[in-house]
Amino acid sequence: MENKKELRNWLDAYKLDHPLVIAGPCSAETEDQVVKIAHQLKDSDASVLRAGIWKPRTRPGNFEGVGALGLKWLQTAKKETGMLTATEVANPHHVELALEHDVDILWIGARSTVSPFIVQDIAEACRGIKNPVLVKNPINPDLALWLGAVERFYTCDVQNLGVIHRGFSTYEKTKYRNIPEWQIPIDLQAKFPDLPIILDPSHIAGRRDIIQDLCQTGLDLNFDGMIIETHYDPDNAWSDAKQQITPETLVQIMKDLKVRSEGGTEAYENALNELRARIDISDETILQQLAKRMSISDEIGKVKAANNVQILQNDRWNAIKNKMINDGSQVGLSEEFIEKVYSAIHQESISHQHNIAK
Repeated sequence: MENKKELRNWLDAYKLDHPLVIAGPCSAETEDQVVKIAHQLKDSDASVLRAGIWKPRTRPGNFEGVGALGLKWLQTAKKETGMLTATEVANPHHVELALEHDVDILWIGARSTVSPFIVQDIAEACRGIKNPVLVKNPINPDLALWLGAVERFYTCDVQNLGVIHRGFSTYEKTKYRNIPEWQIPIDLQAKFPDLPIILDPSHIAGRRDIIQDLCQTGLDLNFDGMIIETHYDPDNAWSDAKQQITPETLVQIMKDLKVRSEGGTEAYENALNELRARIDISDETILQQLAKRMSISDEIGKVKAANNVQILQNDRWNAIKNKMINDGSQVGLSEEFIEKVYSAIHQESISHQHNIAK
């Protein structure tokens, strides 16, 4: 896919502000629910109403959406409020039905993006349409797979494209439902700076209390907008209740966010904010890796204790230290710095193992 300016033009053509705000319930539940939320959102910063009509679930038996009936509810909400509408499509039939019901923006879910066969089928069904199509990242952290999905739509003459960053699945226990792996969307932006990128803080967070922080990080990293799950009674939502916020909370989040302006005397601040956001992300990654390393050290401590082996193993420590000093020099880190960092790590590891041996 070539780096083309027209990829971003649809944001202006649709008169969508920066940052673009897409909001609405995870799932369309009833007509009253969809229309009521739309009316609560119409005077907010949200210009697009989202609602899941078909809900791909991990296991059968869970609520899988109301189906095509919900498209009529979106039509009603659009007619009464003037908001644009958006929904997920997972096969060619979904595309056909969504377009028949005047849905303005389609998005491709993470479970669909993982399969080139599914993406190709949907792309063929979208061939030549003017509606924007937003492609969520696949559930696994694979930039090539993500870009490949975008390229399939581009080759089917879908010019109004964008992507949604919704985080990546992991077996590890973290504060996120889906880990952000910010470096992947950063790399995507570097490769295709004119491809609009939307943040999905709801699916990254999995809980409502950190959505604002995620939105601020996205803005600091020059994302074009966000898609946020919003419900007037989130605790009783039929799906993803913990990650939905109220329209009132959305309004407050938008007020509290610091939106970077472009150019002029603030160019320095803009550049600095973006770099600082990247530093914050790097620091968070370092902490997660240190925690992982200490958990492994704990396991080593248990093995030593079970076998009555002393904690301090000088030969092993010296081997680690020398290897890290050598590896550090290859990436521009001084010997003094590496020795200080790894001495602190080693001391913490010894402390952990000592507590286990007590």
